[in-house]
Amino acid sequence: MKIEKLDATGLLCPLPVLKARKRLAALAPGDQLHMHADDPAAVIDVPHFCIEAGHELTETRTEGAAELYVITKGG
Repeated sequence: MKIEKLDATGLLCPLPVLKARKRLAALAPGDQLHMHADDPAAVIDVPHFCIEAGHELTETRTEGAAELYVITKGG
């Protein structure tokens, strides 16, 4: 399993999700994207994006001033 990291702090909606979509496109199913984002809308946008795109939001946790979203790419 490959793990990619994406720092989307300082970006506002819809940029964190757009950057996540682009990064996930290059990954294989089962790989993970670890994205940090501090946009307040991301708590709604990221889970919605994962459901719509067929990815799994494996974990969400607060790390400092940002949230960490662990997204596992779907098949």
